[in-house]
Amino acid sequence: MKTKRYAFWKALGSQAVQDVLERQSAAYERFFERKAGRPSFKKVKRYKSFTLKQAGWKFLRVNENVQKKSGKYTRARGVIEIDGRSYKFVQHRLMGGEIKTVCVKRDGAGRLWLCFSVLETISVPEGVSVSHIGGFDFGLKVFLMDNEGRAWMNPLFLTGELIRIKWLNRSVSRKVEGSHNKKSVQWLLSRVHIGIADKRRDFHFKLAHALCDEYDVLVFEDLNLNGMKKLWGRKVSDLGFGAFLKILHHVALKRGKHVVTIDRFERTTSICSACRHKQPIELRERTFCCERCGLHMDRDYNAAVNIFYVGLLLYAGASASTGRVVVRPARAGSPV
Repeated sequence: MKTKRYAFWKALGSQAVQDVLERQSAAYERFFERKAGRPSFKKVKRYKSFTLKQAGWKFLRVNENVQKKSGKYTRARGVIEIDGRSYKFVQHRLMGGEIKTVCVKRDGAGRLWLCFSVLETISVPEGVSVSHIGGFDFGLKVFLMDNEGRAWMNPLFLTGELIRIKWLNRSVSRKVEGSHNKKSVQWLLSRVHIGIADKRRDFHFKLAHALCDEYDVLVFEDLNLNGMKKLWGRKVSDLGFGAFLKILHHVALKRGKHVVTIDRFERTTSICSACRHKQPIELRERTFCCERCGLHMDRDYNAAVNIFYVGLLLYAGASASTGRVVVRPARAGSPV
């Protein structure tokens, strides 16, 4: 580069610059396919990551000792070399495959992360005999309700920090643009949002593992999350239904469990789980009262029972010889 304006590109390897152009090309392809809006160009200080492929990085040393010592777990530590300079890092989990790319990422609080894409072979059983199938319904009052009537509540982490977030946003707007005071308050605001996201992710992972401990097949309803956000806004984002389903698919795949999804247009709320009578029900009505058989039960409980039956009929078959239910596994990372 002969001009001083773009001299910073020399600090990156050629493949990192190629990845930037690939990102730009992919963004315009999504725009022309009407899958996303028109891409905008970021300033250098707002660019948060760059990706290294085969060249530009090298592992120097990795300590994979994560055994429990003196009541504490020691983290795996290593050293990576990027463009001739060595950097120490803390490894979150062991990698059991071939590393393809390394992405250096900076979050809103200024922390640096190394994200590795690893090509790993995972053995998934072709047929699994299951004994416990569960149907689950998402709700706004209750995060999750199963077909046995048990409910899991969401702590609503964003709602609990909403007063503090509003105060910090007002403080940011009052500070002088480019001043150190504004940068410090922006850092505090980023830390609050990062803490909320970490707590929500931790709750989702713990709930996913708890469900996989008990159930072999988990049946959910496909949700129109964009439509729900238009109706109920911030609360739907705070619950994080979509993020929870992605985490559940990941945990279930690793543990040999199965997650199945029924059609979003399947009537599960406005149909009686006992006599299959269909009747309209408004959102403010929290109890389902059947006009035919007189069934009285919570609307989310009734929907979870219907989801269980629909998933059982569509995706499961009874074996006449063994009397067990056999479910065919899904592809890696996708519902059945």
